[in-house]
Amino acid sequence: MSEALLEAGAQAVDLDCGEPIVRLRALAPRGADVAALIARAAAVLGVAAPGYRVEPLEDADWVRRSQAQFGPIAIAGGLWIVPSWRASPGPDAATVRIDPGLAFGTGGHATTRLALEWLVRSVRAGRSVLDYGCGSGILAIAAARLGAGEVAAVDNDPQALECAAENARANGVALTLAAPDALPARTYDLIVANILAAPLIALEPEFAARARAGGRIALSGLLEPQGEALAAAYAARFDLAVGARQEGWVLLEGARR
Repeated sequence: MSEALLEAGAQAVDLDCGEPIVRLRALAPRGADVAALIARAAAVLGVAAPGYRVEPLEDADWVRRSQAQFGPIAIAGGLWIVPSWRASPGPDAATVRIDPGLAFGTGGHATTRLALEWLVRSVRAGRSVLDYGCGSGILAIAAARLGAGEVAAVDNDPQALECAAENARANGVALTLAAPDALPARTYDLIVANILAAPLIALEPEFAARARAGGRIALSGLLEPQGEALAAAYAARFDLAVGARQEGWVLLEGARR
């Protein structure tokens, strides 16, 4: 129904997955024939038009409303993630300033916090780090701020690489930014990836080639039931175990044999 509404002319769709009812909200242009829009979507699906109500949406400064959702986030070890439009928690705070733009990674999601906390535990001066699927660059920048040596950040989305480059400049750190197939051949002391289970499984050969012997790896973006299957997919060349949990998500960490 979400896809059908968008095809019928809705500008955006949002789902509220409650129990036992799933509510769907669609944004329609002012003055649109809402009944006709819903009827077209229902006809595509071959179902009766569902019940609905129409509420006017007043004009607002949506940028400010969106920014108000994000505040400074304290990470273990004294690290702070601070949106670019907010003040630092204090003059002595170790901060990473992030403007997510069109890329994932503000520090607010449990999977990102798990990866950041792993970096706090694992980064030592001079260690090389690979952030695979870097999004906003938050993990790579945090690694650099924590004292890592060379830090590479990889993403297959050009907009994410642009966002990561801007955030790196704002934080005064140097990153090697590249698409996956453009990253120079070399190995790293630490690899961190906050993606999803299926691509992480597919990336095992790439990480095996990129991790030095004894190098550490952390995989985030996993729901608790997915941890066992992912550890099994890496078992031939990595020793992995659950390192931390938050809000139903897990981080797997371990070493390259």
